Amino acid sequence: MAKTQLQRARDGEITPAAERVAERENADPEFVRRQVADGRAVIPNNRAHESLDPMIIGREFATKVNANIGNSGTTGDVEGELRKLHAAVHYGADTVMDLSTGENLDETREANVEHSPVPVGTVPIYEAVKRVDSPEDITHELLLDVVEKQAEQGVDYMTIHAGVLMEHLPLTDGRTTGIVSRGGSILAQWMEENGMQNPLYAKFEEICDIFAEHDVTFSLGDGLRPGSIADAGDEAQFAELETLGELTRTARERGVQVMVEGPGHVPMDEIADNVERQQDVCDGAPFYVLGPLVTDIAPGYDHITSAIGAAEAGRAGAAMLCYVTPKEHLGLPDEEDVRDGLAAYRIAAHAADVANGLPGARDWDDALSEARYEFDWRRQFELALDPERARRYHDETLPGDNYKEAQFCSMCGVEFCSMRIDRDARDADGEMASIDGETDLDSSPAAEANLPPVGTHDTSRVPDEIEVGGVTFTPEESHGDD
Repeated sequence: MAKTQLQRARDGEITPAAERVAERENADPEFVRRQVADGRAVIPNNRAHESLDPMIIGREFATKVNANIGNSGTTGDVEGELRKLHAAVHYGADTVMDLSTGENLDETREANVEHSPVPVGTVPIYEAVKRVDSPEDITHELLLDVVEKQAEQGVDYMTIHAGVLMEHLPLTDGRTTGIVSRGGSILAQWMEENGMQNPLYAKFEEICDIFAEHDVTFSLGDGLRPGSIADAGDEAQFAELETLGELTRTARERGVQVMVEGPGHVPMDEIADNVERQQDVCDGAPFYVLGPLVTDIAPGYDHITSAIGAAEAGRAGAAMLCYVTPKEHLGLPDEEDVRDGLAAYRIAAHAADVANGLPGARDWDDALSEARYEFDWRRQFELALDPERARRYHDETLPGDNYKEAQFCSMCGVEFCSMRIDRDARDADGEMASIDGETDLDSSPAAEANLPPVGTHDTSRVPDEIEVGGVTFTPEESHGDD
């Protein structure tokens, strides 16, 4: 059997995937190998995912962002999911998770893997539920069959909620919002009805063997994560975390890469402690956090409430941030929600990298600030996180090409533009030194994730056209400009 990225790194081998990662992170390939070998970073890289451009998740590298996509029992089709996939990649997702729970699960998953240059994750318990009349009818054999099939389809990482144990369930009784994880609630129901231990925990070593065969990475799910700030940091959350630490060590012993998922709702002042605790309990395994949301008052704006927490988590050492869209708690996201969620999270990830002093991370900020001071509007648009939106907002009030040379915008107008006033003063009498911008992004030591355009991927192995239901479209058509 071929070895996994973890096993090869332990053997001293710098794999082609590690070489590509080093190029994208502007890092020493040997440093990449050591981080993977030590379990402090993972390279999700299923051998069957032919269109993948390898990437790395670890606290010593650029903070990554995941975008959740997927259909539901009420909304979504394969073409719509592929459009969301390509919108996610276009707007900077480093990985995507297919959380589909509706129809055409196999077709959707296979299409996503075939057309995604970024790692694809799944939650196999969802498909297991779809195969039975009631969740309690799931068998151990069915779970293993689903996991193996998805691994064969090329899924790079899977969320496995193996840390939710029977003895943890009473700890949730006093909660405000109970068990909010889909996987956690399904498994809790299964254990209550069957009177047996979590089947994912019971069969964890067998799952490890499947993952090792296909080089699938664990994303150990936080099935008892808090669903409100009232429940943050309770006994249930931390009891599961202890089990996740145990499972991390078991997976590593069997040669399988591991990252660990983190809490969803946490007050801002508790976030750093949560990250540090996970790093200690799980022996430095990469932490993959959903948000966390720092307040529960803003349905419709939870991409903001959670991005605040995500920036703090990234600053404290979280390696990957799972985006939240404006539709969180309200409905299934569409392409525009994917765009807004990714913008919020790319900002959070980049802000964390700047705060942590990641080499070259601030160069992008400095280059854009210099363009702004020079009133180089075209350069500002080019460097913007979302160039199309920046250009549209500018052009809504000053649309003509002549305004691309203007020394003002419509916010202040000619008379009150502070930067124009400052420049005029510096040019007038020479008492204030002139300012020259000289940031050269071409020579920046920043990782690709910290250079525009955000979300640069090698798509040479992705099919040029997509055909679904007799309709053919290209990836470029899968997202629209403003």
